[in-house]
Amino acid sequence: MTTMPLWDYGSLSCFKNFKSIFQDATVNRLEINANTCQSFSPIDLPLLENTSEECKVKEVQMRVVRLGSGTHTVRSHGATVAKTHMHDWLMVVLLVVIEVILYLTPPFYRYVGKDMMTDLRYPLLDNTVPAWAVPMYAVLLPVVIFLVVYYRRRDVYDLHHAILGLLFSILVTAVITDSIKNAVGRPRPDFFWRCFPDGKDVYDHLGNVICHGEKSIIKEGHKSFPSGHTSCSFAGLGFLSLYLSGKLKAFDCKGHVAKLCIVFLPILAACLVAISRVDDYWHHWQDVFAGGLLGLVVATFCYLQFFPPPYHPQGWGPYAYFQELESRASAQTDATVNPLNAWPMDSHVENQGDDKNGFLGLNLAGDLTTTVEDVESGRR
Repeated sequence: MTTMPLWDYGSLSCFKNFKSIFQDATVNRLEINANTCQSFSPIDLPLLENTSEECKVKEVQMRVVRLGSGTHTVRSHGATVAKTHMHDWLMVVLLVVIEVILYLTPPFYRYVGKDMMTDLRYPLLDNTVPAWAVPMYAVLLPVVIFLVVYYRRRDVYDLHHAILGLLFSILVTAVITDSIKNAVGRPRPDFFWRCFPDGKDVYDHLGNVICHGEKSIIKEGHKSFPSGHTSCSFAGLGFLSLYLSGKLKAFDCKGHVAKLCIVFLPILAACLVAISRVDDYWHHWQDVFAGGLLGLVVATFCYLQFFPPPYHPQGWGPYAYFQELESRASAQTDATVNPLNAWPMDSHVENQGDDKNGFLGLNLAGDLTTTVEDVESGRR
């Protein structure tokens, strides 16, 4: 019976499997049978169908897939990707304009009688999470994580689509939220002190309130449903959670709960923001529930517009990345069939093995001797 050395106890940890986190699944070892081409890659690209072609064609396809890994930089492909999605960016600008208009539009001033004030007499408190902090953790924080992933993988498709999907998630949620706010005009739990800052309530002959507080504070007092803080928090952090679950391969059927803990962190932060809105008496519990559901649903739709579901074998990358690999593989296959049009291949591609220098499984863009300028320009 052999005794495991002390230095080998770390192999028992599930964190050793994090070596494959964010790993570019297109770089896998290809084993060719003597008679037929058999790919033993654990992940099959959905856009590169397994066919019974000649082994030489299969090898060329896999070389193109490997070559495509890490060469889609901002400098080499950024302008093309942005130009392709020009209409999407124009839509982002349009959503910003609509959101500004909705924010400046006064809400519906709902009838508020004296008997309704029982549930609207909570104290007027400051926000635990100020409004300016929402874009910081719901937009800026995810973008920083996207940039970290780009630094490791050099995939402009992933960076561009992640940022664009996040902005769509936030802006679409904000437009829907403010539209409902203005249409419903539900009073906040602290409406009494917004309407009557001196504590002396006044009503007209119909029993409706006659507010004598500041107009801006009264205006905000009619925007309770749904919660904007909550909906935007779940829209941004929910999108980040989906993004991380795809990159971490959280649903790879290997049972690593540590991955789920990382995925749940953004959702937990959004839940705490929602709870603070009730604790500050700015919203009723129905407001934060509806806001959280709205933000999470919109985030899911926006994420699936650019990325496969996190449980999909190719959930780690955007659709556009695989489409680019498919087009390059098809072109290289045609070049192989016609030797006169064959493309030269980099010799280092054939010898590329498993990632041994990546942090948390993130492949570096090139060899250790490759300079940043060479990586950014695509010269490898």
